[in-house]
Amino acid sequence: MNKQNIVRYLQSIVAIPMLAVVIPLTGVQKISDMTLINDNKVEVAPSVITTQEKEDLKKQADQIDAFFALYDAPLEGYGMKFALEAKNNDIDWRLLPAIAMRESTGGKSACKKATHSVFGYGSCKMNFKSIDDSIEIVAKSLGGNNPRTASHYDGKTTLQILRSYNSVIHNYPNQVVKIMKMINDETEVI
Repeated sequence: MNKQNIVRYLQSIVAIPMLAVVIPLTGVQKISDMTLINDNKVEVAPSVITTQEKEDLKKQADQIDAFFALYDAPLEGYGMKFALEAKNNDIDWRLLPAIAMRESTGGKSACKKATHSVFGYGSCKMNFKSIDDSIEIVAKSLGGNNPRTASHYDGKTTLQILRSYNSVIHNYPNQVVKIMKMINDETEVI
């Protein structure tokens, strides 16, 4: 046995038993904190999302789904995913649904050459594993949390994000903001 294999073996006989004891104990407190949001199982640690935030997410998800329902859009039912990803990436919760409505009429006219592409993201040249995957990736990018696109979106306002997202169509930010206000006009777009 060479020196590297011996080191790995010794690390494993020390690390694995320690992890076997530590990992189960770290989750004991959180098991009782599992909650249901919009009939989807979502693990929520009490320090991460408050009761008020859960209620806000549910309200946002319902408003997104109701908006897509008005247009019989295929993205109806993804409201909670949109709301959660917006929260996780610190973007306006109406932004992605509005972009999806502008780019593909809520999924009705999704990109033909790219799978699960309802945002026109990457000029319809990017494939996604699923609609959930596309929501996660685009939210991460627009929130400035994707290292490959952070220079375009990190630290920007919603209007600046929209100008970067589509710099070709001059009125694009105004078009998307109008849709955002149709989803919910209680909060101002900044």
